[in-house]
Amino acid sequence: MLHVKSFAFNPFSENTYIIYNDEKEAFLIDPGNMPEAETETLHNFIKTNELKIKNILLTHAHIDHIIGLQWAYDTFDVPVLIHSDEVEILERATFTAKNYGFFFPAFNGKTEYIKEGEQLKLGSDVFEIYDVPGHSPGSVAFYNQNNAFVISGDALFQMSIGRTDLHKGDYNQLISSIKDKLLILPENTKVYSGHGEPTTIGFEKEHNPFLK
Repeated sequence: MLHVKSFAFNPFSENTYIIYNDEKEAFLIDPGNMPEAETETLHNFIKTNELKIKNILLTHAHIDHIIGLQWAYDTFDVPVLIHSDEVEILERATFTAKNYGFFFPAFNGKTEYIKEGEQLKLGSDVFEIYDVPGHSPGSVAFYNQNNAFVISGDALFQMSIGRTDLHKGDYNQLISSIKDKLLILPENTKVYSGHGEPTTIGFEKEHNPFLK
């Protein structure tokens, strides 16, 4: 059985996720921990539950989703999995942070590329990778069929969608990504978004005003 723990971090209220199984293997997704207190909260949860972080996964590399990336990489010494189309966004992080009024050093660590059609395994559990560009050029979602949930990043939110006015955002591409990749999932699929509360595919198909 898989467990999903979420934390709302940094001034952007970004959702950082830890997915772990009963064998205490875990993925850390979008580490957005910013001040020391948030980092301590995240680290304490991992230590208290005796979790072993197998990989750090990025749905995309906007600054709010990677503020804690260097700490996570240095602490757990595991590769960062990212879509190749998102590398430019990661490399722009220092510039982006400056626009928001804070300093963010360039990430210094090992990355490995992932793409649609590949699978990630956490113990016996399998995650399908879906390309969902539009909010960001290399946005991906992680879907686990057996436990009926998807980590959507900033593609799909409860009653909303990701913004497309950022660098290389594309509204039409995002709508296509959501409709072609996410809305085809079973309606009971739980959606864990990059911001806000969880939702379901069925609820968004019926009520999301951007998808009518």
